[in-house]
Amino acid sequence: MKERSQTLFYIHDPMCSWCWGFRPVWHQLQQALTGIVEVRYVLGGLAAETDEVMAVGMQNSIRDTWEKIQCEIPGTEFNYDFWTECIPRRSTYPSCRALIACRMQQPALEESMLQAIQHAYYLQAKNPSDDEVLISLAADLGLDVEKFSSDLNSEACREILDHEISTARDLYVHSFPSLVLLQGTLSKPVSIEPIAIHYTDHKIIFHQIKAKLATFSEK
Repeated sequence: MKERSQTLFYIHDPMCSWCWGFRPVWHQLQQALTGIVEVRYVLGGLAAETDEVMAVGMQNSIRDTWEKIQCEIPGTEFNYDFWTECIPRRSTYPSCRALIACRMQQPALEESMLQAIQHAYYLQAKNPSDDEVLISLAADLGLDVEKFSSDLNSEACREILDHEISTARDLYVHSFPSLVLLQGTLSKPVSIEPIAIHYTDHKIIFHQIKAKLATFSEK
């Protein structure tokens, strides 16, 4: 029987606080999966673009989520000065496009850009909904700032983000972070299997994936 391709999709958003909490375990899981399955990142697009100030109720809800994450995922840090030093907007698409703009120029730096955005937001009380923050981070990484600024709001960049959001929906993902194991291809899927997230132990996720892969090989 012809061997079918297998891919683990990580669907995320750079301004998703649960993704931030999951980051250490996700890195451990990626290392454990080296040579076992291909990993692909997909941007889910948590919140569409807006210039409106985030409603107070939403601000309080997100602060409460940060506190919950710190209780459930020991060692996760948040800088709560963000809520007094910035003008928060419920807008994560700019930070998603920043990753794509980085990828357009230096694909190898996309992971570094993701980390820079998360550190700026969660540790340094900077607002990655603002283009100037994202452009400054690109400069810090040594990217061509003029090209990055042009790509950030380009039609091509927006189309790529729309495509990735559509891919997340094709994988039946509506929350972040999410892991999905695909057998076959996106255009011809044989099996789409969600993988339960565990925020403090990568081995639990690893064993789930290994079990699913074993099932695939038996079919």
